[in-house]
Amino acid sequence: MKNIFLYIMVLLYVIAGLNHFYNTRMYMKIMPPYLPYPLSMVYISGVLEVLIALLLLPLATRHAAAWMLILLLIAVFPANVQMAVNFWRKHNPYLWVAILRLPLQIPLIYWAWLYTK
Repeated sequence: MKNIFLYIMVLLYVIAGLNHFYNTRMYMKIMPPYLPYPLSMVYISGVLEVLIALLLLPLATRHAAAWMLILLLIAVFPANVQMAVNFWRKHNPYLWVAILRLPLQIPLIYWAWLYTK
């Protein structure tokens, strides 16, 4: 069962990473304004999501990849906060979705942590 959840996680992160290239404009909108080189950061985070996800597959790199994924989830958290701030400022009716994304990071980090062992 643990392997099934691993493959699901890998697939989700590969799709999410590729989405950085298909929906770049959306990611640019949630980049915190204090971060430099927002376009580069969007592309780099997309590449890292795909690469780290694929590194979860081999047992030899799984432990390190799981820790890298945890660090990546922490690193992109400011973009999730920025999305909530943007939605609040614009009175976006989907503000509740942006707010729910914030605590979602905790189970995602836990899910990755399960593969650090």
